[in-house]
Amino acid sequence: MSQTTRQPVDRWVKSYCPYCGVGCGLLVGLHQGRVVKVKGDPDHPSNQGDICAKPVYLPPVLQTPDRLCHPQMRAHRGEEFRRVSWDTALEHVARRLEQILAEHGPDAIGFYGSGQFTTEDYYLANKFVKGFLGTNNFDANSRLCMASAVAGYVRGLGADGPPTCYEDIQHADCFFLIGTNMADCHPVLYQKIRRRKAEDPDRVRVMVVDPRRTRTASIADLHLPIRPGSDVALLNGMLHVLLEAGRVDPDFIARYTRDFHQVAAAVQAYPPDRAAALCGIEPELLVEAAMAFGQAQAVLSFWSMGMNQSTQGVAKNSALLNLHLATGQIARPGAGPFSLTGQPNAMGGREAGGLAHLLPGYRQVTDPQHRAEVAAHWGIPVERLSPRPGYSALELFEAAAAGKVKALWIMCSNPAASMPNLAQVDEALRRAELVVVQDAYHPTDTSRYAHVLLPAAQWPEKEGVMTNSERRLTYLPAITPPPGEALPDWQIIARLAHKMGFAQSFTYASAAEVFAEFVALTRGRPCDYAGVSHERLQREGPLQWPCPAADHPGSPRLYTGRVFPTGDGRACFQPAVHQEIHEQPDDEYPLVLNTGRLKDQWHTMTRTGKVPQLLKEAPEPFLEIHPTDAARWQLQDGRPVAIISRRGRAVAVARVTDDVRPGTCFMPFHWGRLLSPHGAANDLTSAARDPISRQPELKACAVRVQPMEIEAGLEEKAPAGTNCHPAPSLLHCYHLASVPGQDRNSAPLRLAKT
Repeated sequence: MSQTTRQPVDRWVKSYCPYCGVGCGLLVGLHQGRVVKVKGDPDHPSNQGDICAKPVYLPPVLQTPDRLCHPQMRAHRGEEFRRVSWDTALEHVARRLEQILAEHGPDAIGFYGSGQFTTEDYYLANKFVKGFLGTNNFDANSRLCMASAVAGYVRGLGADGPPTCYEDIQHADCFFLIGTNMADCHPVLYQKIRRRKAEDPDRVRVMVVDPRRTRTASIADLHLPIRPGSDVALLNGMLHVLLEAGRVDPDFIARYTRDFHQVAAAVQAYPPDRAAALCGIEPELLVEAAMAFGQAQAVLSFWSMGMNQSTQGVAKNSALLNLHLATGQIARPGAGPFSLTGQPNAMGGREAGGLAHLLPGYRQVTDPQHRAEVAAHWGIPVERLSPRPGYSALELFEAAAAGKVKALWIMCSNPAASMPNLAQVDEALRRAELVVVQDAYHPTDTSRYAHVLLPAAQWPEKEGVMTNSERRLTYLPAITPPPGEALPDWQIIARLAHKMGFAQSFTYASAAEVFAEFVALTRGRPCDYAGVSHERLQREGPLQWPCPAADHPGSPRLYTGRVFPTGDGRACFQPAVHQEIHEQPDDEYPLVLNTGRLKDQWHTMTRTGKVPQLLKEAPEPFLEIHPTDAARWQLQDGRPVAIISRRGRAVAVARVTDDVRPGTCFMPFHWGRLLSPHGAANDLTSAARDPISRQPELKACAVRVQPMEIEAGLEEKAPAGTNCHPAPSLLHCYHLASVPGQDRNSAPLRLAKT
């Protein structure tokens, strides 16, 4: 533990964790105005005092040498940045945006935000971009995370938002975890399930669907290691079994749903033998899972990226919702489908309109009535709101690479490490005429491409509201002042709006004013929190929407009256058809690569990568590969290997394990090129995406793996002064060299000493 955490604490302040979507409450210890310790808040209903290791180590990363504290500019990327005033930076950006608007129109400008924004940041950025610049080209890294779940909820239930809550864990007797490694990605919720299982081990059943045998699978009564991408076949096969066994709920189906006959007909193509064959498992496993689901009193399903990051993401979500609707396992204690958000305010971002097809209050840019309502609220002509969805995340960077988008403004995100097919992201950032990066740290993989750097306040230097995975709104206070001249994101946007002549519509004295303006747009909407304010959240604590009035206590569950926000009040069954992953393995690229997260790391390691204690379990990129495949390609455990796809290559240390299926391998995506100069996981991944949600298939691409050619002396300790990762390792202290005279994508590789 760092020295700061051992200092005395003068006082404790309630806050909220800036990491995953569990939304844990924190107690922040201050000493002489500095954050010195962080622990769980026992009064916060979402975590009741539990936290994982990541927030414990927040204090030492707040004031690091790479903290971005002042605006900086440069005319060309080959130049050094120079410090400038806020006025100079924003005047320059405003004039360049006005020039691009005049020459190319509003759709030549694109903004990319983050699920780590506060709701106030999200709302004001959307108001500025969509209402005043006149383009819907505002998308966010939530597109990489939750877009398929959003589309699934909207198509099936009528609106976005999980209908469940964390309290349901105590009421469920069956947990169906599919495409989620909760132990690593949502550890506090995993502990709740683990404790529930331990309390009543004979009655409570846990099923885990994952190609890997993960920490989460360690508590499973049944682990289904299906082939990557075969979720629809599994879920349809389970519904087929339940129909044949008479384990559906005909009364619920008849009274509260529609179009069941379409799904019942579609799943006839998935009898257990065929469905299991598509999944690569034994039929008995599928039948056992189906019957456990059908016989349970209350089934709670959790899922995250393994379902969403797929060219079949929406179909997978629909197939799971079909199971819950067919069995009536929804809208009652302990039962329901529960998508887990990956970021602390991915939910709040969707509520505020933070995707390219949305307006605030879960409104659609394509809906004339929705545009009219928002335009009236913003005091602008309705014609200023474009009726066309803007570029989604991948499309935005593709358009920039093609020269259609001239300006990119990137806020609180690191797409040059987190996007798939990084070569195209590189091209986009190089070709854009103006790249503005608004962040708390520099350099990052993305900020290296910037023309303008704007210093942003981060946790715990600004106030605002965030919504977690159970729709619970928590107020974050500003606990310490930001360093240097850093400002909250919403204030930066407001200042730019002033520079561009929109001052009258951006006269906010506080984040509370921004929040109140947004709250008014949620009134009467599915995500209604008209009864919520900064003052109430500070006085009463976190609240769950819908919360339509100041005396309303909030709503733990949705649709308890069995009325859904669809045209006729009925939930909608949506047929789903199994399709294989977009990029099939072949003789040249025979393995399927799966990427994912680790327990002690967060996204692209901008914070967590600075903490040696969080690097102990995985100090460098690694590749899990099955012993059969390791033997076939002569790979040795603990030795460097090259992973090569049709788009690029990366280097990692092999971990030979039967925790992965033969024919597959797994690599964490956290290391970008700054931390892994030999190539990152997303140099390999594909930009193929779901046709409805536009979410990329980060979970599956075809690769080959080969051993490195090791030069003599490689095992020596790193030379003094080598610029290594915080935890010096084999891969980070040596550079990558290809064998001379051979093609880049086919040459054997070797490591040579730096």
